[in-house]
Amino acid sequence: MAYLTGVVLFALAIFISVCLHEAGHMATAKAFGMKVTRYFAGFGPTLFSFRRGETEYGLKAIPLGGFVKIVGMTPQDDDVAPEDEPRAMWRAPLWKRTVVMAAGSVSHFILGFVVLWLLLVAIGLPNPDLATTATNVSVQACVIQAADRTTCQPGDPVSPAKKAGLQDHDKIVAVNGTKVTSYPDLVKAIRAAMPGRTTLTYERDGVLHTTPVDLVAVQRPPIDNTGAEKPGNLVTVGALGVGPSLPKGAPETVRYGPISGVGQAGYYTGQMFSQIGASLKRFPARVPALWRALSGQPRDPNGPISVVGASRLGGEAVEYGSWATFFTILITLNFFIGVFNLLPLLPLDGGHMAIAFFERIRSWLYRRLGRRDPGRVNYLKLMPVTYAVILIFGAFSLLTIAADIVNPVTIFGK
Repeated sequence: MAYLTGVVLFALAIFISVCLHEAGHMATAKAFGMKVTRYFAGFGPTLFSFRRGETEYGLKAIPLGGFVKIVGMTPQDDDVAPEDEPRAMWRAPLWKRTVVMAAGSVSHFILGFVVLWLLLVAIGLPNPDLATTATNVSVQACVIQAADRTTCQPGDPVSPAKKAGLQDHDKIVAVNGTKVTSYPDLVKAIRAAMPGRTTLTYERDGVLHTTPVDLVAVQRPPIDNTGAEKPGNLVTVGALGVGPSLPKGAPETVRYGPISGVGQAGYYTGQMFSQIGASLKRFPARVPALWRALSGQPRDPNGPISVVGASRLGGEAVEYGSWATFFTILITLNFFIGVFNLLPLLPLDGGHMAIAFFERIRSWLYRRLGRRDPGRVNYLKLMPVTYAVILIFGAFSLLTIAADIVNPVTIFGK
């Protein structure tokens, strides 16, 4: 029941964020005197609507988005009444049109930042030192044989670390005499040691100890240079049976005050935007991995997911009581949608902005050359390109949704 509740809550949160996206367009258009005739949440048959002034507001039956109708978004719009011509959007100055088109993405950015700030102040996030803690470990009860499980089952071998007497918060400093200074280094060193007898050097209460351990053989995906698993055929590696840990006395969760939370939210926002930029660059290369995932090969946990996959992760987070994970996914998704929507491709908002700036630059260039201003871009001539973009994005969305149904990404091994 908790899982289903989480899925519904996450889907509802996405729906609200999309409605706020459209509200951003509407609010800025109205502020600049443009005429807005319709604002609807959802698509399909109308459940109810009402009119306030010159705008009709309503709710439709399919909660998969929303839309706002601004009169005269392009010069080719043929439904502009003569009396509304002066208020047509395409007649507004470039900066006003840019603000209106960017307002949707800005709404996502503001929402993501506010939710992030609330998360940092009210719930907190895992101690950031966990990511940078050298090699303090938590000792697991067993080595889980299956890569898609997170709990021990009969038949799983006892953790070699536990058999060797290691304890939680011990700091491993060397594997077979090779120093390790970070947890990813430890993962790579254990993988390099392979199954069998290995010598560990660890620190406990300031005292160094050396002990032999017998790494057990498991099947795992390959790892990249950071020590993170990546898609690929399973390989046989050695396993120690530990996870990352914080030093003794360090809090697992850190909360921030209302003032310090603002700066920390800004820091995390910058980190997320950097990761989103890197993810967009890797998008084309990850399409083949989605195809392989449909055939049952391991799913890339850092690969693209759809709204369906994100909602499933939200449900999983609620089921395991990790509200911090729930809101982190929601924040990341809002930032991603905001950035993605600014790409200079029609029918995205960024495409309309790109055309507006192209018109301005072209007009300036023609004036410099002493030639007649060619005027506005004819959107009708761009329809084949627009349809091609829609087709590509649609196919990618269907592929991602299929992968999220057949071979979903999981966080807690559900």
